[in-house]
Amino acid sequence: MNPPVALTIAGTDSGGAAGTAADLATFAALGVHGACVITAVTAQDTTGVSDIHAIPLATVEAQLHAVFDDLPVAAVKTGMLGSAETVELVARLCAGRLLVVDPVLVATSGAVLGGEDVRRAYLDHLLPVATVVTPNLAEARALTGRDGSPRELAEELAGLKPAVIVTGGDPAATGECTDWLAEPGRAPIPLRHPAIPTTNDHGTGCTYSSALAAHLAHGAPLREAAEQAAAYVTRQLAISKTWTLGRSRGPIAHTSGGTR
Repeated sequence: MNPPVALTIAGTDSGGAAGTAADLATFAALGVHGACVITAVTAQDTTGVSDIHAIPLATVEAQLHAVFDDLPVAAVKTGMLGSAETVELVARLCAGRLLVVDPVLVATSGAVLGGEDVRRAYLDHLLPVATVVTPNLAEARALTGRDGSPRELAEELAGLKPAVIVTGGDPAATGECTDWLAEPGRAPIPLRHPAIPTTNDHGTGCTYSSALAAHLAHGAPLREAAEQAAAYVTRQLAISKTWTLGRSRGPIAHTSGGTR
């Protein structure tokens, strides 16, 4: 029996923690065949991004057609898109598909991966055709341009038509992380899961959104897929929390613990 197919449209991470490396490893761990479209090649490690080479738009489009013309893609997940033109292309070619958008605008290290034109393209083109968008709090604030609470920002972004999961939250007081799930026309609901104290969290956002796409590709309803994705990320952080890989924020584990 064939596995479901999920496609990641994202940049590379030469350190192997984030981007397409994280996405394809997560797809494989969760029983999904992964395809990939590369939007940018980055020189990146645990300390930051030192160089970005954008892939020509025509080549991105050719990759998309190569996948869609040949494979039965059940879910698409986007990461770093890099330019407004690429955002618009992805919106046009992925409209009508199950589409998980991880709006990568700023790296954890602070490197800017998309300017104001990219932000506007997300709001005007990609979010309205997305199934679900998965910003962390900083990304939600960047998209909306204001400093609201996770609940408020999730509800505001859901007004653009997609479901929204604002991930993370401040676990210091409770030992829990709270993600806020907002679906259009419904009140946001909190999804709580254990917080793992660790600095080995490079690639966490990519891993969460690709796990969400994998569970949706298997046919899980959105809330169940979100809870399963959070549980997967929690397990992987627990595995990597004692690692000493890299000179800064180390990678989230992609080596084991991937049972669905």
